Amino acid sequence: MSRITKGRRWLLLVAATVCLAGTGCSIPERGEAVPRVDTVRAMPLGIPNARFYADGDPRLMVEEGMQSGVREAAALRAEGKMPTRPPPAYFLAVSGGGDNGAFGAGIMNGWTAVGTRPTFKMVTGVSTGALIAPFAFLGSDYDAQLREVYTTMTPDKVFRMRGLTAALFDDAMADTGPLAQIIATYADQKMFDAIAAEYNKGRLLMIGTTDLDAQRPVIWNIGAIAASGHPGALDLFRKILRASAAIPGAFQPVLIDVELDGKKYQELHVDGGAIAQLFLYPPSIDMSASNIKRERRAYIIRNARLDPDYAMAERRTITIAGRAIATMLAASGVNDVLRTYFVSQRDKVDYNLTYIGRDFNFPKKGEFDQAYMNALYEYGVREIVEGRAWHKAPPGLGSSTSVPTR
Repeated sequence: MSRITKGRRWLLLVAATVCLAGTGCSIPERGEAVPRVDTVRAMPLGIPNARFYADGDPRLMVEEGMQSGVREAAALRAEGKMPTRPPPAYFLAVSGGGDNGAFGAGIMNGWTAVGTRPTFKMVTGVSTGALIAPFAFLGSDYDAQLREVYTTMTPDKVFRMRGLTAALFDDAMADTGPLAQIIATYADQKMFDAIAAEYNKGRLLMIGTTDLDAQRPVIWNIGAIAASGHPGALDLFRKILRASAAIPGAFQPVLIDVELDGKKYQELHVDGGAIAQLFLYPPSIDMSASNIKRERRAYIIRNARLDPDYAMAERRTITIAGRAIATMLAASGVNDVLRTYFVSQRDKVDYNLTYIGRDFNFPKKGEFDQAYMNALYEYGVREIVEGRAWHKAPPGLGSSTSVPTR
């Protein structure tokens, strides 16, 4: 963060004085929040299975999983395939990481090049992982678009910086209108219809956001939203993607309209990484207890490093606070990786993890530096093509030796 000059501090003070005097500034308005006791009952677009609270009743997601199995079996029968037992189920979880999402894009495209990329039963994404997830869900036909997004990205395509007064009188330091345009370009009706078609075949696409009013993690059932046929569904999908990438304080939060007992409310949603930077499925769901016996394999893409990022911290308030927040986020990401590992071990789900290794050291000049993102994309491709990508355990737990790409 650049140093604030005395002149800019003076302007900020003047602006604050004027605004507090009630002559020129006000914070952005929003609709009434959903009452605390009715959080779960509120339904966006009236779609009953549009979303789930990850910390809520697991039976709702279990029921969705069971119904997806029914649709999957029907799709197999329609294709003339009658397996004696369900085919292997492949899960993909893609983490947050901002511009480090270029790594995940490289992994997906490299996986296609190897020729062993599976069709996933379920794909989940948070933050930049939420932007990758629809492409990954729909398969190699969308590889070119995914590559384009993460190798042509520049700061001006993501955000516009606001003035210093935004810290006091706005909802974020940057306007993500440009990102909304990018999302609208790629998340079009064609993509949405393709997601609906795959949902009807029993596949699931889940995106995580944080309901800031309720302080709860939300898992959005994108396929169900797409298959609903509601005229507002595509717009909701785009809002969910934008919300999942809305870093609190830095990028604008997203208001999502809901209705309850005939009354309209608004929820404030931000980056799902505020609670969890990646998720496979809620730990309250025990896959091993399922009556359906099938092979399950989980692939986790961590769009970040897992080793500490050493840097000498200056004795300045902003520097120390920023460094502490970065440390907390890094620790949270590591904990998310560990949680998915232990849950998969409990449920006898084959675990495969990839992350940015210590050997990647390309210099980064700023956020969404195109040269850095291109180098990281190519690194992801090489990792999987050369057989180094997947590890059977997080670093420091058992054997983290790379395994051949399946």
